[in-house]
Amino acid sequence: MRYLLPLILALFLIGCATSPTQRQAQRSNSHVGQKITVRTTAYTQTEAGGWKNAIGGRLHFGGDVYSAASDWSWLPLGTRFKLLSCNREYVIEDYGSALVGRQTIDLFFTSRKEVRKWGVRHEQIQILEWGSEAMSLKLLAPRCRNGHVAVMVAQLKKQGVVPPS
Repeated sequence: MRYLLPLILALFLIGCATSPTQRQAQRSNSHVGQKITVRTTAYTQTEAGGWKNAIGGRLHFGGDVYSAASDWSWLPLGTRFKLLSCNREYVIEDYGSALVGRQTIDLFFTSRKEVRKWGVRHEQIQILEWGSEAMSLKLLAPRCRNGHVAVMVAQLKKQGVVPPS
């Protein structure tokens, strides 16, 4: 009997523990629908990387979704959001060294003229879908020779993110 109570207590505590994957899911659900004001800048394909995004696909402008970049330890890969001032939907599929450590979103445009016209703006966004911190870490980890990538990886690990197996 004296062992029964500690055993029941131990089983209860184990049952209440959450795994890193569960914590990541809880974190993502808490962001969906959230409206925040963020600093935005703009970039174009004439900058480093050209028309390719960080995941090897083509940058998007027009249609259903537009491309954007961020510090993936802040807004992870795959995060979808709506820019409320123009009602455009964007997806985070790129990152840049100038974004690391800043809560800034870089919006993709197809011309330097549009980039200059956009400038720097504080815009309200609404999170539609939270991206994957685990996939962000998986894609970034092999690229750590770049200092800005190493910073994002360290931050993701500090947040307890575990890459998918």
